[in-house]
Amino acid sequence: MTEVISFGALAAIAAMSFATLLTRLSGHWMMGRVTLTPRIRRMLEALPGSVVAALVMPVMVKEGLPATLAMIVVAVLMIWRRNEFVALACGIAVAAGLRAVY
Repeated sequence: MTEVISFGALAAIAAMSFATLLTRLSGHWMMGRVTLTPRIRRMLEALPGSVVAALVMPVMVKEGLPATLAMIVVAVLMIWRRNEFVALACGIAVAAGLRAVY
């Protein structure tokens, strides 16, 4: 009988699960010991936008005009409609359409 998953893969999954759990717990532990000054609070409030920019900008640079226009469409629709499903569906449609012709 063949193995469905190797021991090495199972060990890697278990190790990464443990690392993820440890990271989450240590974050809660550390933030319980930090005094939230106004400066730290502003930094934490700006962090999600920084992470999104760090993920989106390399894709825009690498994929060029179709991805850039699709992401602009998503951003505009999110601001205008406040509906993630509509924004993502339209962004995917724009990216697919532009890639078909560009």
